[in-house]
Parts: sequence; C-alpha cells; structure tokens
Amino acid sequence: MPKIERSVTINALVKKIFDYIADPKLQVEWLPGMIEVKDIKQTEQGVGSTYKFAYKVAGMRFEGEDTVEEYIPNKKMVTRSKGGIESSWTWNFEPYNDKTKVEVIVEYKVPIPVLGKIAEALVLKQTEREADHALANIKDKMEG
Repeated sequence: MPKIERSVTINALVKKIFDYIADPKLQVEWLPGMIEVKDIKQTEQGVGSTYKFAYKVAGMRFEGEDTVEEYIPNKKMVTRSKGGIESSWTWNFEPYNDKTKVEVIVEYKVPIPVLGKIAEALVLKQTEREADHALANIKDKMEG
C-alpha cells in the first residue's frame, strides 16, 4: 500500500486544530478533492463515528464511508475509508508552547483492476499534492 507522510507546525493551540480536523463536515473546506460529506453519525467517544463522502481524484469521482478507528482527543485520530479508494488517515498532534505540530500519514489501496498501473502512479502524485494542500489549508484556517 502506498504511504504518504507529511507534517506542519501551526501557530495555534492543539484543541482548536484537533476539533477542526475531527469535524467531518468541515473536510470540504480543507481537503482538496472532497466534494461532499453526509450521513454523519458521531459517537460520544469518537471511535465508531461514521460518515459518507464523495471525493474526486484524477478527474474521477469516488464514493465511500469513513469510520473513526482511534480517537484520543488532542493527540491522535485514525480514520479508515472503504469503497472507491480504500485508505487510512492517521493524524498525530504534538503541542508545544502556543504551537502544534500536525502530522498526517495516509495509506491507501488503489483499485488496480479499475484504474490500472498508470492511474495508480497518477493517484499517488495527486494524493501527495493534496496532502500538502490539506495541511496548508488547515494552517491558513487556524492561523487566519
């Protein structure tokens, strides 16, 4: 499974950033390619929360469902997507002073029979760019 790791330091408190990223309806603001989030079902503990989404990558629309698998407020969140392109997103938050280091690790499985090897390389490149843009968008929102 391809894996992308990125991090950024944001001049904002960890709680503000964690709450923003953990709110699925806000993903359309900061995650390039995310075009719709619906049917949000949140649990009190975070783990087990689900939502459906529509996502555009390499000009193709994919639909799927995310499930929160790990949820440690202000420290870590892991979501797993099924349908379309299967993926897991691991978010780590490390506060220091009035800043926060945010790290994201994205692992995903491209449906090769559907897209083919050439498309897999395109998806990897686009996913890398989108991870960079997502962190930049989050940083802009939190510091703006």
